[in-house]
Amino acid sequence: MFEQAFKNIDDVLWKDAGCTSELDYTEQTSWLLFLKYLDGLEQDKATEAALNGRKYTFILDEPYRWAAWAAPKGREGQIDHHRALTGDDLIAFVNGKLFPYLQSFKQKATGPNTIEYKIAEIFGEIKNRIQSGYNLREIIDHIDELRFRSQNEKHELSHLYETKIKNMGNAGRNGGEYYTPRPLIRAMVQVVDPKIGETIYDGAAGSAGFLCEAFDHLASPTTGKLTTTDLQTLQERTFYGKEKKSLAYVIGIMNMILHGIEAPNIIHTNTLGENLSDIQDKDRHDIVLANPPFGGKERAEVQQNFTIRTGETAFLFLQHFIKILKAGGRGAVVIKNTFLSNTDNAAVSLRKQLLTDCNLHTILDCPGGTFLGAGVKTVVLFFEKGSPTKNVWYYQLTPLTNTGQGRNLGKTNPLNDADLKEFLELQKSKADSEKSWTVDVACIDQATWDLSVKNPNGGEEVVHRSPAEIIEEIARGATVVFSKVRVVIF
Repeated sequence: MFEQAFKNIDDVLWKDAGCTSELDYTEQTSWLLFLKYLDGLEQDKATEAALNGRKYTFILDEPYRWAAWAAPKGREGQIDHHRALTGDDLIAFVNGKLFPYLQSFKQKATGPNTIEYKIAEIFGEIKNRIQSGYNLREIIDHIDELRFRSQNEKHELSHLYETKIKNMGNAGRNGGEYYTPRPLIRAMVQVVDPKIGETIYDGAAGSAGFLCEAFDHLASPTTGKLTTTDLQTLQERTFYGKEKKSLAYVIGIMNMILHGIEAPNIIHTNTLGENLSDIQDKDRHDIVLANPPFGGKERAEVQQNFTIRTGETAFLFLQHFIKILKAGGRGAVVIKNTFLSNTDNAAVSLRKQLLTDCNLHTILDCPGGTFLGAGVKTVVLFFEKGSPTKNVWYYQLTPLTNTGQGRNLGKTNPLNDADLKEFLELQKSKADSEKSWTVDVACIDQATWDLSVKNPNGGEEVVHRSPAEIIEEIARGATVVFSKVRVVIF
């Protein structure tokens, strides 16, 4: 039911003049899903209050509830199309009344972690792009068919929503920034091994994939039966994030909601706008899991917030992550592999800080193609704050086919959990193998603090790409370039 509904919604959005890409499809689906979710949440709370002899105060006034404007029902539970708005009337209501009403909730909110505040943030940052009221009516009818009240329903819907986020990575613009391969995230979570009661933070939250996977890990039956207190801790005092971009913020909120977090602690802000010296003990976290954007350039006034000043976004984020960890805290951060060897002053200083202030115990070297469309190779840094590094254990990830041959990663051949199985096994004891080795920090040149990946067992296996893969990559690049060209006809 869910998969077909999502397909039907995308088919309608494809026909609408206001929506032109997978990013638009996900954005528009997100705000409608959110309002449908909110209606179900309020109905559940109203029922619970009635059973306990209490009166429930609805968050939304009656005219703005889903059951009033989107899906008014008749006696038999079917949408009453005589009362349901459509066409120009629906567009006028959504753009002229609904969105302004929801944007006003920031004045009603008691704090940034309340559902009221999230409502105002979401609808203050996005707009309805669906131009046809008839298309919008058709989409609403499909959304109304969805049920995600039970955990099984939420699980299935969250899986499909993750698929939509993944598809955004191939949609051009900046969609790829929002998606980190879930097998890689799961491996990172397993290594840091979060526990109930610890706080988990992502200052570049994007679609909140790290926080969602960490929640799934902690809520998994394999972790043991959770008490009511444990569940409340997971809901309210475990997951924290910050996100700068509006669309990513909305998607991250929705992704966490579908995974079971009712009021996600994600703040819409520029993390790098926070001065490192302002971070206090109360702001620190036990675990950092993140894939910060790299290749960006920050303005001079933003760089003033950091001890090591650089325009490289990823280097600023890494400083932030080290600072915001508690003593003994654990971090797993994706960064481009050139960080390990760059000779500029900022890179050298940051490597020195990482090695002296933290125990950088593991570096996972990821192959090209791990991140679709990124065009650069990456590594994952695993570290603990509070003691200097003595040894660094490296693992060079080489995905294999079923016959044991090296394989290329790409759109039709993505990273999977099996690819990371050996890494997870060897990492527990940091054992040496053909793909793993240990480096004594005392042997590193302390003038450069070079941490380059140099496999003493023969280096990385060269895997030749097929002509079809090369042509596909060229075509994708040409599509992205063409999408940025404005054609003016005189």
